[in-house]
Amino acid sequence: MNIPSDLKYTSSHEWVKLEEDGIVTVGITDHAQSLLGDMVYVETPEVGRKVNQGEECAVVESVKAASDVYAPISGEIVEKNGDLDGSPEKVNEDAYSTWLFRIRPDNVSDLDALLDARAYQAIVESEAH
Repeated sequence: MNIPSDLKYTSSHEWVKLEEDGIVTVGITDHAQSLLGDMVYVETPEVGRKVNQGEECAVVESVKAASDVYAPISGEIVEKNGDLDGSPEKVNEDAYSTWLFRIRPDNVSDLDALLDARAYQAIVESEAH
């Protein structure tokens, strides 16, 4: 199972990366995309939208199901991945290089409460049983 150790995670299967400029990049994990199957549509939040931690802010839709994507931290959406409008399958091809949106955090210390790779792997393994 692919769970990069340099990222943070949520129990709802988002991955989170703090960039050097202080912006947080968000996507869905490899585990999530494999459960969902072939992506057919990705709806990302509008730039400028304020989101609260845990709020539904995006949707990924596959041939099997639609799934909400939650804001891992509170902040303002500063960018969305427009490449996904015409190519949602990029999420399946490489979940960790295909981000959905970027957030300017209200409080960067909120990242400290997110899961590390080991804790996320334990959640994934517990769901498999």
